[in-house]
Amino acid sequence: MRIAQRAQRVAPFYVMELAKTASEMAARAQAGDRPMIYLNIGEPDFTAPPLVQIAAERAIRDGRSQYTPATGLPALREAISGWYASRFGLQVDPGRIVVTAGASAALQLACLALIEAGDDILMPDPCYPCNRQFVQAAEGRPVLIPTGADSRFQLSAAQVETAWGPSTRGVLLASPSNPTGTSIARDELERTARFVRERGGITLVDEIYLGLSYEDAYGHSALGLPDGLGEQIISVNSFSKYFNMTGWRLGWLVLPPALVAPVERLAQNLFICASTIAQHAALACFEAESLAEYERRRAEFKARRDWFIPELSRLGLTVPVMPDGAFYAWADVRGLCQRWGISTDPKGDTPGGSWPLAFELMKRTQLATTPGRDFGVADPQHWLRFSTANALPQLQEAIARLEAAL
Repeated sequence: MRIAQRAQRVAPFYVMELAKTASEMAARAQAGDRPMIYLNIGEPDFTAPPLVQIAAERAIRDGRSQYTPATGLPALREAISGWYASRFGLQVDPGRIVVTAGASAALQLACLALIEAGDDILMPDPCYPCNRQFVQAAEGRPVLIPTGADSRFQLSAAQVETAWGPSTRGVLLASPSNPTGTSIARDELERTARFVRERGGITLVDEIYLGLSYEDAYGHSALGLPDGLGEQIISVNSFSKYFNMTGWRLGWLVLPPALVAPVERLAQNLFICASTIAQHAALACFEAESLAEYERRRAEFKARRDWFIPELSRLGLTVPVMPDGAFYAWADVRGLCQRWGISTDPKGDTPGGSWPLAFELMKRTQLATTPGRDFGVADPQHWLRFSTANALPQLQEAIARLEAAL
């Protein structure tokens, strides 16, 4: 059977290989063995709050499961608009909001609507690997630009200007970012968006972790940029992270007005609509009781960050930039690799550094983590991603195990 080149170009999601090994080790564990602690999963340990679950049950019971408009339930688009107003002080026209089958569908629709074959899209290295695949699926070319702690692992406007070429179509950013949990400073984002607009390009911003921002200096949406820049941003968001609805597969786009109709046509043909039950349930996310619970959970995520990351650094797993959002720690593991005699140089096709270290950590400490291999090509062997989307007692046990192993 001939496999399309499009499918063959998609790189493996290497973290799944590690997750499979972790599951196999957990299944082989004997009575009395320590259970595996999963710090590799970017998924909140909270589920949808009670009102959301009740709303889903009510929608099923009342038979409200027919197709919705391709752009989503009008009431849900209004509710999302209201959330931008109450949380960020932004007036976002509900007509610019398109409800999608998760942020993944949002990214696919945006890329298909905007990217032609051969277009270059500038992205930071490191970045979430699936975002690159959406660009490639639209026959574009993701161009990874190395970043470091000095720029919070985010692209600077100067880097965008230097890298911009005849084939460049735009930028795809994430703020806060997976895997680093860092956001783009507002003035830097404004300079970037302004330069891109001057070049007639597009600025896509993945804001799926925006609700889980912890610092006032960074908890802002690109939609609020001045001088009309915000209205030209394509913002991707999701009910998965802040709203704790990962498996419900529900997200949204905020689009420039001229892009709504083309995206609606694509959505009609590719998805028909997002899950109707999930949409009715999501309306309850914006009830006062639910929002209060989400804010309580956000405070808990912040408390986990505030405890866990200094502990990692104490053990020599330095996190050079304190994440201001999401639930990740991007740790430099060169010191630990040296201590355990793990080479950071690849041997043939076998990567060094954080990749073998992650397997060693599973064997020695029963901790599953995520090596940097998936997130970029600029020294990924130096980095390991820890997820803090676990209850604090689990994080404390993880640190105890690391300290004992060291």
